[in-house]
Amino acid sequence: MHAVAAQPARAAGKTLQQFYATLVERFGPQRWWPARTRLEIILGAILTQNTAWRNAALALKQLRQAGRLSWAGLRQASLAELEEGIRPAGFYRQKARAIRNFMDWLARVHGGSLDSLFALSPAEVRRQLLERKGLGPETVDAILLYAGRHPFFVADAYTRRILSRHGMLRAQATYAEAQRLLHEHLPQDQALFNEFHALLVEAGKRYCRREAPKCDGCPLERYLPPDRRRPELPSALRSQPTVPTVEIETV
Repeated sequence: MHAVAAQPARAAGKTLQQFYATLVERFGPQRWWPARTRLEIILGAILTQNTAWRNAALALKQLRQAGRLSWAGLRQASLAELEEGIRPAGFYRQKARAIRNFMDWLARVHGGSLDSLFALSPAEVRRQLLERKGLGPETVDAILLYAGRHPFFVADAYTRRILSRHGMLRAQATYAEAQRLLHEHLPQDQALFNEFHALLVEAGKRYCRREAPKCDGCPLERYLPPDRRRPELPSALRSQPTVPTVEIETV
């Protein structure tokens, strides 16, 4: 089933470009991903699964203070020490195992080298990462986009919510459907995908909330279908919404 809700391809592309331009004008550049190294990006993408970024950032801060925010530091840490270090991110046992499994695999298959990993074709990197336990599509695409600099749009919950409420996706569109829409109707540009994802997350956090959307004042309000241009959506539409983490902040 195609993801676009009765919107011609040219119109969808034009609308997405308008969204981007409008959000940049309102919010300015977001300068994502907030990390110093590719390792931090990968850890952040895992730690921000099912939690707010502030919690993932606190976990990264604790790892840095403990001298664990390096390949050597992480490899030397016991699983219990790693769990304690990332506790602020929640689901710390599962996330610690995902981190440990990723690092063991990278050492075994790629000699511990991200350069070796990212030298593969983007499709092959994505395939290999998706085979790692604890790394779903959102996390993998965040790693590809922000650490590997490959054009994979992170079609997270904020993105899907905004696009569905503007009639560009069906209300229950999957991650893959949303990403396909964006890949088909936007230039395949890593910098564009980087900034656009971050801007949609900002719009989602400020205005396009899951339970009580604040359409009044939202920079994208002008693009809502005519029958939805009102300060707040009716309760029926809140439960069945119809307009970048990092998995990447999903609420």
